[in-house]
Amino acid sequence: MSLTVTVVHACQRAGRGGSPTAVVDEAPLSAAERCAVSAAAGTSHAVFVSTEQQRHGRPAVSLRFFTGAGELPACGHGTVAALAVLAERARTPQYEAVLRSGGRSFLGRATGGGNRYEAAFDPGPVQLRAPAATESQLVFSALGIDSEEASAQCRIASVGRPRMLVRVVDREALANLAPDMTRLRDACDQLGLLGCYVYSTPSPDGRATARMFAPSIGVPEDIANANSTACLAAHLAEDGLSALHVDMGDSLGEPATIIATTRPRPAGPLVRVGGTATIVKRISLA
Repeated sequence: MSLTVTVVHACQRAGRGGSPTAVVDEAPLSAAERCAVSAAAGTSHAVFVSTEQQRHGRPAVSLRFFTGAGELPACGHGTVAALAVLAERARTPQYEAVLRSGGRSFLGRATGGGNRYEAAFDPGPVQLRAPAATESQLVFSALGIDSEEASAQCRIASVGRPRMLVRVVDREALANLAPDMTRLRDACDQLGLLGCYVYSTPSPDGRATARMFAPSIGVPEDIANANSTACLAAHLAEDGLSALHVDMGDSLGEPATIIATTRPRPAGPLVRVGGTATIVKRISLA
């Protein structure tokens, strides 16, 4: 079977970098074949798009996400990439759709034209908890950071799958991290974590840097991770921060920026997360 793959650079910064993501129309493929698409396209993730009947007067689309290691219930930058492709196909400067993935439906929007779009979506409710000392110590040891400095700001957060949020003092400390990936993968596997999102202390206006390590899903370091940034936004909303701009990807030579906003509500903050996506090319995979 021949597949047409649209490669999108999601969550770019000032028109550069971003996370290369493969966007593919749904096809009768096995799980192993789906996992192979991202590597064949030269990307870390692939999103499979299936158009459904309209819901509430909007297009309805189902999304499935894969890395080389298996299927994910959600992928933030994959959702941004898919929204850019859907908006381009719709030939409208303002696109809105009901998306379905991970057993939930949510709203996604994209604005723009040509090959570049600003996309954002509702990642869903964020569950937060403080980790047990034994949990955090496993991860801190693999990261090579001081447990006493990081533990107070550490949280386990989930929007489908849990991941650990770990604060370090500044951008320099973040840039100097050199995790032991084998130990980190073992720690995440043992704790059932998607990975570890390490971020610098945010400035008063909500600017920070972050690195996402996820060796358990075949991604030692992610260029951009929107869902983890959404988790961080929900966490920081507890301190009154309502807007967050997070730079990622610099350590990989692919600058990325994710934007998240929060709005208070009784059930917990309503989060919106997204970024800039550029459609780069289309390729055919045999």
